[in-house]
Amino acid sequence: MTPLLRLFGKPWIWSWLAAFIVWFLTIMVTLGASTLGLSQAALTFAAFSVIVGIGQMFVITLGPGNIDLSVPATMTLAGTVALKLMNVENGMILPGFLVAIVIGFVVGLGNYALIKALRIPPIIATLSMSFIVQSAAIWTNRGLRIKPPSVLAEFTTSHTLGVPNVAIVALLISLLAWFLLEKTIYGRWISAIGQSMPAARMAGIPVDGTRFVTYLFCAVLASVAGYLLACFSGGAALNMGSEYLLMSIAVVVIGGTAVAGGDSNVPGIWGASLFMFLVVSMLNTYGLGAGIRLIMTGLIIISVIMLAGGRRAGMR
Repeated sequence: MTPLLRLFGKPWIWSWLAAFIVWFLTIMVTLGASTLGLSQAALTFAAFSVIVGIGQMFVITLGPGNIDLSVPATMTLAGTVALKLMNVENGMILPGFLVAIVIGFVVGLGNYALIKALRIPPIIATLSMSFIVQSAAIWTNRGLRIKPPSVLAEFTTSHTLGVPNVAIVALLISLLAWFLLEKTIYGRWISAIGQSMPAARMAGIPVDGTRFVTYLFCAVLASVAGYLLACFSGGAALNMGSEYLLMSIAVVVIGGTAVAGGDSNVPGIWGASLFMFLVVSMLNTYGLGAGIRLIMTGLIIISVIMLAGGRRAGMR
């Protein structure tokens, strides 16, 4: 098999190819005038989708039915509490970050406690937890919009060598995720659980412990995303995480991760996140109405998934 055929056999290549095509079509309309701005904007907004998408990818890899619906509420609570604790003081940046991590840890603990103790499907358990977390966020926020510390606000909105800082953070998290999946026994464990939980138990894999750590990891990444997003947007709003409920799932599916579990894909998360932002930008550039944009977005996403799925089936 030639290198080109091997490349197109990779499940992540289709999300990247779709993102490039959409980027190129958008640039063509503006005659190249928005190339740098569009590219930086795509990297910036895709970074938040990447962070929450990676956490969701780990959960989905555990097998059918494993989806964390508490991601948006976790982002909102972490961002709100962290900003209130920091109170615009640069010296409180680290404590604020640690509090966000603790919130993610507590939410992840609560998620798996509901799944294990009550023996209810993860979708129901995490949805129930999201109501509790969102209520806590509403109580904490109380309509206030506190600005982030100046150093943190500048960091999240600035660039390093032309690359947005938040994209660099997302890249570092992606490298950590890739290392965990490809180079550690934990990565092999979650893949084995996703392929067959009974077989994984028979093989002596600590299924409950592995699933627990995975839900913790997902919630912590959601908290980190909420912390960064609140600082980037200049404050924590109660609806700041709402768009990331479906987004965190969509980037996993479009990126080539197997919905049935057992097979994850970190590079595809990046391609899918860039694609999701760029397709909306392209349709806006072409001046299409809101209804047409939604229809076109759905059709394009379905096309990419069908193309990637059909190609993977043919490569087996």
